Amino acid sequence: MSSSLRPDATAKIHPEPSFPFPPLSIDYFDRLPDSLLLLIFNKICDVKALGRCCIVSRRFHSLIPQVENVVVKVDCVISDDDSTASSATNPAADNCNRNGNGPFSNLVRLFYSGIIKPLQNLGQFLTAPKRFTNPSSSGSSSVDDDDASEDQNGVVTHHSPTQVLKNFNEIRLLKIELPTGELGIEDGVLLKWRADFGSTLDNCVILGASAILENSQDVICNTTGGGIEDNGSIPESFYTNGGLKLRVVWTISSLIAASARHYLLQPIISEHKTLESLVLTDGDGQGVLCMNREQLDELRVKPLSASSASKRTLVPALNMRLWYAPLLGLPNGIVLKGATLVAIRPSEQAGVVVKKEISDGGWLSSAFEEPFGTAARMLVKRRTYCLEMNSF
Repeated sequence: MSSSLRPDATAKIHPEPSFPFPPLSIDYFDRLPDSLLLLIFNKICDVKALGRCCIVSRRFHSLIPQVENVVVKVDCVISDDDSTASSATNPAADNCNRNGNGPFSNLVRLFYSGIIKPLQNLGQFLTAPKRFTNPSSSGSSSVDDDDASEDQNGVVTHHSPTQVLKNFNEIRLLKIELPTGELGIEDGVLLKWRADFGSTLDNCVILGASAILENSQDVICNTTGGGIEDNGSIPESFYTNGGLKLRVVWTISSLIAASARHYLLQPIISEHKTLESLVLTDGDGQGVLCMNREQLDELRVKPLSASSASKRTLVPALNMRLWYAPLLGLPNGIVLKGATLVAIRPSEQAGVVVKKEISDGGWLSSAFEEPFGTAARMLVKRRTYCLEMNSF
């Protein structure tokens, strides 16, 4: 009798569940609707991460092409002259050569020798695994190593943005980021630009300074005592010490860089009809090219005019307005030495509306992040100088 009252040891080790569990074969992730998965993928947006998601399952593989928000970060830009076997097997050394910033005095030489040469093959860069660029392969096939697309000989394979994006069918928002800016400048020199394009240049804003200084009060007091006067006009020394020439080089170089970027976007724009916004920027924050839906549609209807001298869009005749300050103190304590703002529009757009926009300064200040947006608003209140430039 006593043995029948002995507790069951197995019941303590493996107790009966107090409520029924569902079968282990159910995958709760499969219960998520496609719309929610697409929302997650659009938040991820990075093309390499999406490439990795694409090989997780057949369902993911079928949903990734429907992603609307895509970001492509270019690992390295390779020119035609560098696309040899030796450079392909040693991209790190080649990247070091491209990323080196030479003296600012080389900028003029760089412009006249072809500033856009390293951009002519923006299209070639290290990208996501091969598996993603081959949608015909099975979802259960083996996966290549993360970002290393290599053949059996260890040679790195580069893909163009057009190749990387060809599997996306519904892209609406596209951002491409270059590793660095095109213009090699000295440390401490400020040069930023933003350009909007349709089939040609719509507008461009350039902000530059020969130096960025700290401790604004000390700098301003010392320079004021040293004889620098600021009455709102450009001083005579600006024309004689190369200041104006340097600003012209900044302007032309920025326009060439912008037009080269625009030229390289043609295949992507023509292939992806759903695009509503396209941004091409760089890791240095040097330049930003933007195109909205109307501008993208304009380019599809009206093909761009290419420059006969190089692979870039022809820059039309321009009207430019320039503002200059020998010293510009910003609220955060930074001082811009030789601060210069240039607003550029095609000559055919000149008119009352353009003048009103420039006087308001809205589109100028919104072109840059802070504190440089504040710098643009401060500069536009100063005396305006008008210039013209022929098409090139």
